[in-house]
Amino acid sequence: MIAFLRGRVLDKHPNRIIIDVNGVGYDVHVPLSTYYDIGEAGADVSLRVHTHVREDALQLYGFLTPLEQLVFERLIGISGIGPKLAVAVLSGIDSRELVTAVQRADIARLTRIPGVGKKTAERIVLELKDRLADVSVPVEAGGTGPSTGDRLRHDLLSALQNLGYHRPLAEKAVDATWKSDGGATFEDALKSALRELMR
Repeated sequence: MIAFLRGRVLDKHPNRIIIDVNGVGYDVHVPLSTYYDIGEAGADVSLRVHTHVREDALQLYGFLTPLEQLVFERLIGISGIGPKLAVAVLSGIDSRELVTAVQRADIARLTRIPGVGKKTAERIVLELKDRLADVSVPVEAGGTGPSTGDRLRHDLLSALQNLGYHRPLAEKAVDATWKSDGGATFEDALKSALRELMR
């Protein structure tokens, strides 16, 4: 059972990275939050790992934070939610925000996650409310939840997806907008992202 990996990023794609640990390459599935934060190829990385064993495969799922791993493992404990959907859920919502949404029974927020319908959202709340009741959500210094930047990024992605753009394209446009002007208002950032998409 692999529980932790420390090595170098050999290759990365959304939801999947290859870590070189002393010459051995480990193929690890990751949520987008981890993908964005691990750095580029060649960067040193340490990941907490969940080893998922099936009859036909042994798959590794990696996380940068203990909270992400905890939420992932609680999610796959729900009937009908496998590792793929659990990674998709963590890719569509910050783990802290997910805990808060579950604790508040915020079905509307959960159904905004791509791939999560009303029934799945209700099951997540029903199954996880008690199991996440004791989890305290880490708060950024001086904040009360996800930072304004995180919220704005999430709102931009949501708006672009609602306009019909696929998530990977939307993310590229939002990232480019962020680099050029991280302090823009939502309206200006959205216009800028749309211009980026039309190039």
